[in-house]
Amino acid sequence: MTPKLLTTLKTYNRALFLGDLSAGITVAMVALPLSLAIAIASGADPATGLITAIVGGLLISLFGGSRVQIGGPTGAFIVVVYGVIAEHGHDGLILATLMAGGILLVAGALRAGRLISYIPEPVIHGFTIGIAVIIATSQLKDFLGLGMEAVPAEFFEKLHAMWQARATVSPAALGIGGLTMLLIVALRRMLPRFPGLIVAVAVTSALAYALDLPVDTIRSRFGDLPATLPVPHWPEITHERVITLLPSAFVIAFLAGVESLLSAMVADRMIGSRHRSNAEVLAQGAANIGSALFGGLPATGAIARTATNVRAGGKTPVAGLVHAVTILVVMLVAAPLAGYLAMPALAGVLLLTAWNMSEPQHWRDHAALPRSDLFVLLLTLVLTVVADLTVAIGVGVAVGLALRLRRRNVPPADWHPPDR
Repeated sequence: MTPKLLTTLKTYNRALFLGDLSAGITVAMVALPLSLAIAIASGADPATGLITAIVGGLLISLFGGSRVQIGGPTGAFIVVVYGVIAEHGHDGLILATLMAGGILLVAGALRAGRLISYIPEPVIHGFTIGIAVIIATSQLKDFLGLGMEAVPAEFFEKLHAMWQARATVSPAALGIGGLTMLLIVALRRMLPRFPGLIVAVAVTSALAYALDLPVDTIRSRFGDLPATLPVPHWPEITHERVITLLPSAFVIAFLAGVESLLSAMVADRMIGSRHRSNAEVLAQGAANIGSALFGGLPATGAIARTATNVRAGGKTPVAGLVHAVTILVVMLVAAPLAGYLAMPALAGVLLLTAWNMSEPQHWRDHAALPRSDLFVLLLTLVLTVVADLTVAIGVGVAVGLALRLRRRNVPPADWHPPDR
């Protein structure tokens, strides 16, 4: 369970550092707008996204079992985080994240990192697509500039409320959001190694400011972002709160473990390496405890940012450390500028994130699955969207494992990690 950082430092040299430095700065530019957007979509203050990327990202790279893993807030947590904050407040989320970190530390110590192979693959795809649907619908208000004071939490009520407000669509917001998405897609195709995400958001936000368009910004909605990290503090811990938040803590731990190990598997295939699953789980535990103490969100390995790191030339965990330090420097130096980022632009970022999470390139493969696997996928998807993520995961895993036991002659799933 030795961290990869200690292994790679034995043969570290100047050429590796220059590659890690360039990759770390590049991935930080991608992580900045994503971290802000994920925090806002989760119902939290935008600064908590930066805190999570800094503290969580630093600890995942320090103690993780992958050479190139990049950690921070991810879209997979938006649904559960939003629910916990809505019901228990931000302090409740901090306690749930702290508990999840403890659960992951225990799982890592018990060498449970390889248990991911027993989770039915259709369950993973089902709740991932379900989360993507929820993220996309949650961003329509800002993307379209709808004149709604509050958006209902329940899926169908949310769609009905937005339909009722369709007459308030803002052409300015729709234009900024649509242009942001077009720029991101164009830059990814023309300059795949270029941090086009931050450029697209910065350009469209600057355009909105220069033309004085009537669109919300981070500053107009949340005020100025803090220019320093907060002082670590413990949440209120009582027996009653621990019992109440335990289901949410298990869901956070489950998502952190699955997301990070899938991301590490993707990275292994990209660089021809092999991660240490138990060290990775321990790192997720440390990262979530650290993020919680600083008031951040749940943290895990981020597949898209890890892939960006590899494509940008990252070779060792030092790139992840550079990524975290770069975001910290931006927070200390340029926090006021981030306040001018336009909300429709960030909504466009998350709409593309949701699209990538749903992996449309694999929909045909999903449709060709055996009927029992397709049933598990659709069941998990529907329960994620219309019921609750905890219920969806519990029911999906139970039904999936039951079907697998019924077909004992079928070999374990041949994993196809997400390409997001």
